[in-house]
Amino acid sequence: MALALRCLRPLPSLLHRSSLAVTRGLPRRCPAPLLEGCSQCAQQMLLSRHLATKKAKGKGQSQAKVNISAALVEDIINLEETSEDMQAVIEALKEDFSRNLNVRTSPGALDHITVMTKDGKFPLNQLGQISQKSPQLMIVNMTSFPESTAAAAKAIRESGMNLNPEVDGTVIRVPVPKVTREHRESLAKLAKQSTNKSKEALRKVRSKSITQVKKFKNKVSEDTIRLLEKQIQQMADEAAAEMDKLLAAKTKELLG
Repeated sequence: MALALRCLRPLPSLLHRSSLAVTRGLPRRCPAPLLEGCSQCAQQMLLSRHLATKKAKGKGQSQAKVNISAALVEDIINLEETSEDMQAVIEALKEDFSRNLNVRTSPGALDHITVMTKDGKFPLNQLGQISQKSPQLMIVNMTSFPESTAAAAKAIRESGMNLNPEVDGTVIRVPVPKVTREHRESLAKLAKQSTNKSKEALRKVRSKSITQVKKFKNKVSEDTIRLLEKQIQQMADEAAAEMDKLLAAKTKELLG
C-alpha cells in the first residue's frame, strides 16, 4: 500500500503540467463575458466551431463543407461580392456559348461581333444591316458606314466562327459553312478554349479574394484566415464544376 501511494503522488503535478500544455495551445479568449458585447470573442467562438467540425471528421473521411456566414466576416471580406464576381464569369461563358457557338449560323450570331473603327469599337449591328439571303448566305449592308466596310469584314473573319466574308462595294457577303463533322469539331474546340479562358478569369477572382483575406493575417487568428481561404476555394471549385457541366452539355449539342 505504501508503495502504491508513493507512485500516485506525482500524478497531480503531471496532470497540472498536462493541463497547462493543452491550455497554451488554445487561443486566448476575452475575459469579458460574451453577453457583455465582445463581438471579436463571438466571432472567434463561431469560427472555432467551424474548424472543430472540420477536424472532427478525422483522416480518411470526407470533410464537412465550410459555410461561413458572410455577416460574420464582413469586416475582412465581402463573400457575397466574391460569389457575384464568380457567377458573372459563369454567365459570360453561357452568353458566349449561346451567341457564338451554334451549329447553324444565324444573322443574330453576327450582331455583337466587335468592329474596330477609327472612332472606337462598335457592335456590327450598329454599323451595318444584317440579313439572311438564303440558308447558305448572309448579307451585311454597310451603306450607312461605308468607311468601316473593310474593318467589319476583318472582324467577321477573325470572330472564330469559321466565316470567310467577301466584300462587294459596301456589301459584305458571308457564306454560311456547311454543317460538316469538321465544322462541329471546330466549334467544340472553341467551346473548350472559351471554358479555359473563363476558368482563368475565375482563378483571378479567387486569387484577388484570398489576397484580401491575407491582409488581415496580423489582425485575426490563423484559423479564421484558413477557414476563409477554404471557403473561397470551395466557391471557386463549385463555379469551375458548373463550367464543366456547361461545356459537357455544349459539346454534346455541337457534336450531335
